[in-house]
Amino acid sequence: MKSRLSAAVALAAALTLTGAGLAGCSSKATDGGGGEKDAGGVKTGEGVTAKTITLGVLTDMTGVYASLGKSVTQAQQLWAKQTNAAGGICGRTIQLTVRDHGYDPQKAVAGYTELEPKVLGFAQFIGSPFVAAVKGRIDGQDKGLVLPQAWSASLLGSPYIRVVGATYDIETINAVDYLLTQKRIAKGDKIGHVYFEGDYGENALTGSKYAAAQAGLTVVEQKIKPTDNDMTAQVAALKKAGVKAVVISAGPRQAASLVGVAAAGGFNVPMIGNNSAFAPQLLATPAAPALTKDYYVAASTLPIGDPGAGPAKLAKEYKAAYPKDGLDNGVVAGYTAASVYGEVLKKACAAKDLTRAGIDKALLTLSSYDSGFGIAHNFSDPAAASTRQSLIMKPDSKVPGGLKVVQPATVAKAAESYKAGG
Repeated sequence: MKSRLSAAVALAAALTLTGAGLAGCSSKATDGGGGEKDAGGVKTGEGVTAKTITLGVLTDMTGVYASLGKSVTQAQQLWAKQTNAAGGICGRTIQLTVRDHGYDPQKAVAGYTELEPKVLGFAQFIGSPFVAAVKGRIDGQDKGLVLPQAWSASLLGSPYIRVVGATYDIETINAVDYLLTQKRIAKGDKIGHVYFEGDYGENALTGSKYAAAQAGLTVVEQKIKPTDNDMTAQVAALKKAGVKAVVISAGPRQAASLVGVAAAGGFNVPMIGNNSAFAPQLLATPAAPALTKDYYVAASTLPIGDPGAGPAKLAKEYKAAYPKDGLDNGVVAGYTAASVYGEVLKKACAAKDLTRAGIDKALLTLSSYDSGFGIAHNFSDPAAASTRQSLIMKPDSKVPGGLKVVQPATVAKAAESYKAGG
């Protein structure tokens, strides 16, 4: 049976594709549109004028990922400000048009419908289910480059929706491997997996099942909704099942509840989450002691508090721009995606083609792009994630952003042999 979230997304997509939404797209050419040349001989199309390049930002500032969405967006706005201060790209300033969908499927699809004709592409789109809901339109008629803040393997294969980082399944395989190499779990053990219904959680579950099959483990599943914040029932079920570790593929609130409830009940097992299952604000909650004791996070970028040159520079610049806001990994994720988009724009400008088709072509030439955050990304193959590497981090209240690296970028042997998406 389809999940309620998936059904809501499908309904939103259907509603948007009828009436005004469909009418707004029906006359579009299927080659990405545009094709006019400026005085310098550069071809331009949607979202590009003689003076500006406009990119869309579909974010979550009021829903389940509010804290991360704000950081991602502000980091991208910082990137745009810095880029414009340095002269812009191709003689044009960068403009970001932001819409907050609050992790609501109808608002997300409506936001895409509104912005798509006005922008060159999207530097951010939070929510795998929502990106999937408009994937047919992006691939079929729109063809604007989308760099989602989402890592579901279901998005792979599109020349226009490109995942920056390891997909959830690969990231989860690397996470389980970390517990294995640290001898926290062993062959014959049961591991729990608490996951959101829909693309994110179910793709991560594919990864944990694959890792378990390779290592002789058994996965005990606990599916939850994004609106579920109390993990008491899930902890009770996992404790009763005798799991030796828990993977969580959900949001920060669910992670805090899971870890906190487990600690309160004497259920002391290591827990590890995907990249969006932590926010530093959690370290100011009663769950903080449990989080810093035995909770871990897998991701495809160095944390903002890492002493490396890239994170240190960004942290300083972000704090100067937003002195009242804290640091978290959304800052790195957002800035990384914006930097990738910027590099693509520069290459497209050099080729004198700032149309959507020109942008898509330029991205394929980025085979080893390192923005200074720990991992080089390869965008030459639309069927593959930009990397299979993951760093493993641990919450630490003494570090800006609340995370420190405990294992550098690594690919598990199981992740090397795994075919993304299943």
